[in-house]
Amino acid sequence: MQIRFKDICLVISVLFTLILFIAISSLFVVPKPHDVITALTSPEMIYSLKLSLITAFIATTCAMLIAIPIGYALSRGSFRGKKIVKSIVDLPMAFPELVLGLALLLLFGNTAIGKIIETMGIKVVFTKTGIVVAQFFTGLPYAVRIICSTFNSINPRYELVSRSLGYGEFETFKNVTLPLAKNGIFASTIITFARCVGAFGAVLILAGGSYMKTEILPITLYLNISYGNIGMAISSGIVLILVSFLAIAIFEWFERDNVY
Repeated sequence: MQIRFKDICLVISVLFTLILFIAISSLFVVPKPHDVITALTSPEMIYSLKLSLITAFIATTCAMLIAIPIGYALSRGSFRGKKIVKSIVDLPMAFPELVLGLALLLLFGNTAIGKIIETMGIKVVFTKTGIVVAQFFTGLPYAVRIICSTFNSINPRYELVSRSLGYGEFETFKNVTLPLAKNGIFASTIITFARCVGAFGAVLILAGGSYMKTEILPITLYLNISYGNIGMAISSGIVLILVSFLAIAIFEWFERDNVY
């Protein structure tokens, strides 16, 4: 009996999915429910969760405000060096977060830019502000990529019709392009938020991993594994998985409409 290529691909898909499911499920099965509940209600976990959500919300908001014009420029613009700009924006997705964190530490550390920002009363290195900055640069490339794809999927004829009726470029963008791209922008926001919540390496290098100071969920996981507190580490991992699962579910829901 001849084995079809589709069947081989199906078997590989099922095996990989099964292994991944077992690995993720172990986080929920291995620890005792009482230990998980105790860890989730501890002051450290509550502080970490609140800080993660607040900083990720601020970072995501800033990232979307920057990603929308960048995505529009890369989608509709035609200028010299466009490929270079796109490559640089996408670059943080290609190298480890630790490298990104090191680059940001050098940028905002004892440099001219860092000193100028400090004279304005803003301290970035080893502060909560540093968490937002690290999350922003971690999530921005993902936001730009999805939004750019969203704008690419919108037929430019709608914008041309708007311009022919006398609307300006910004009016067309605000009244025509943005409404058509709203689902893609929303999906991009969800994915960017999940990416910001899960940011670790860049946050660790730029903001540090200080207990109950710059401690977000990934840092909680890292610190408690270092201390040998497996229960707390697993609990923080469970929260991160739930946030990621919710983000992916919402993303898949909007992807069904082929918006981007």
